[in-house]
Amino acid sequence: MSGNPSVEFFDKQFERQVREHDLALNPFELAALPHLNGRVLDLGCGMGNLAVAAARRGCSVLALDGSATAIEHLRSVAAAERLDVEAPQVDLSHYEIGETFDTSVSIGLLMFFDCPSARWSLGDIQAHVREGGTAIVNVLIEGTTYLDMFDADRHCLFERAALADHFAQWEVLRSEFSDFEAPGGRIKSFATVIARKPHAAAAAVT
Repeated sequence: MSGNPSVEFFDKQFERQVREHDLALNPFELAALPHLNGRVLDLGCGMGNLAVAAARRGCSVLALDGSATAIEHLRSVAAAERLDVEAPQVDLSHYEIGETFDTSVSIGLLMFFDCPSARWSLGDIQAHVREGGTAIVNVLIEGTTYLDMFDADRHCLFERAALADHFAQWEVLRSEFSDFEAPGGRIKSFATVIARKPHAAAAAVT
């Protein structure tokens, strides 16, 4: 994903985190952690802090990101601890999920695609969670005023209720909105959904 302004933005952030050993889980990752089990997809894993935490708990993890800095760091940690983490660097804007997972995580990723691609990727995530498995998705939403990390020509701020609407047929375990202060007196507004995929028979009844 060379030449992608969003990847370049986060590469610089990740380089600082590596230098400063800033590897703590963020609030969304902390909320996700209790729900991780089995085979886990971390789509847009960043530094891989959640992927590492999941593997330390016995999960098998496929962690994907477009940042070379982030992936190199994650591979180093996984190798040093002999963790069950596979971490390829990929162009996430064109990535198609190739297997079914017990838990799929996408924290802070989908808004970096154009809106049709973001919606398609969300559907791809849902389609590749096994019945009874869990999806954990977090996106920036309308009301966000801090846009420095976006490619000006390609990003998607979801409507406030859009993420929850996508999971209307699932068992929603957690759905919430949160705002964080950003540089320049601006705001990052997030929606987060943690939901369990229904079994086909149960879905048919409803």
